[in-house]
Amino acid sequence: MQSLQQTQASLANPATPAQSDAKASISVVVPARNEEATIAAVVERSYQAFAQLGRGGEVLVVNDGSTDHTAVILADLQTRYSSLRVFTHRRSRGMTAGLQRMFTASQGDIVILIPADMESDPLLDVPTLVHTLEVNDLDIAAGWRQARRDNKVLASKVYNVVMDRIAGVHVHDGNWIKAMRREVVASFPPLRSDWHRFLLMIAVHNGFRVGEVPTFYQPRPAGSSKFGWERIPKSLLDVLVLKFLLTFSEAPMRFFGGLGLVGLVTSAVVFLYLIFLYLVAQTQQRPIFIAAGVLAIVSVLLILVGFLAELIVTQGARITGLEQQINELGARKSPETNDF
Repeated sequence: MQSLQQTQASLANPATPAQSDAKASISVVVPARNEEATIAAVVERSYQAFAQLGRGGEVLVVNDGSTDHTAVILADLQTRYSSLRVFTHRRSRGMTAGLQRMFTASQGDIVILIPADMESDPLLDVPTLVHTLEVNDLDIAAGWRQARRDNKVLASKVYNVVMDRIAGVHVHDGNWIKAMRREVVASFPPLRSDWHRFLLMIAVHNGFRVGEVPTFYQPRPAGSSKFGWERIPKSLLDVLVLKFLLTFSEAPMRFFGGLGLVGLVTSAVVFLYLIFLYLVAQTQQRPIFIAAGVLAIVSVLLILVGFLAELIVTQGARITGLEQQINELGARKSPETNDF
């Protein structure tokens, strides 16, 4: 792992592997809620980073129900930057909903997630992430905060350990800034709940290459964090749901059918034991008999649920295939062009 100083110094002399991606355009996506003190600096320094890299780029911002002057500042910035795109949520819908909207609308070959609070400096971090992505031929370059100083360090350590053990995401700071190639963003399923914390988990499951690089960090200069300790139980439930979906969404019978088969085998063993007990000792265990019967019925129902789930997945795959064909036909008729 190269140091932060080495990474930033190497930007002045990019290595040969980056040559193939020299013209890759960039989309910086910024979820913002009540960030009037810092949003202007984030946007301006993002465009300065594009100029430093010699790349075309756009900045997308979701104003997530801000009640301060964030909207006014963004409107003024749009008069100065033609490729600044602002999406407004009249009420706060959360970071995941904002990212989903920006990912769908973004046009860059590389999509970079940056916070609106200036804990990350786009002028430093955008070139670092792009350089790391291209030189190391990665699909995702994740930032690793250096000398971090806030009240969420312990919560982040717990999160990173869970991601490492459950999802095989071997990075030090999985819920921080990241640069992703267009193919990665296109592979994401519809995001919901607080799934923005598990983008790396989804990418690793889909087989994309993930690396990390030390990045700049400073405490937010103004405002307050929108996240606290209450996110831990929510995140635990979300990671379990997402793990289940990633593992069994394409083969639900393996889950429901597996449980059903285990239940049927268990109930069959119990029935055999009760028959043996009746023949040898002339005794009955009615409560055990009833429990085994209920288990057998539930097991059959689980298997039936597995069949129904397989039918739903099959129909979903057909719909997805039709959508891809429609999109391909639309792309042939009206080729996509970037506006930056």
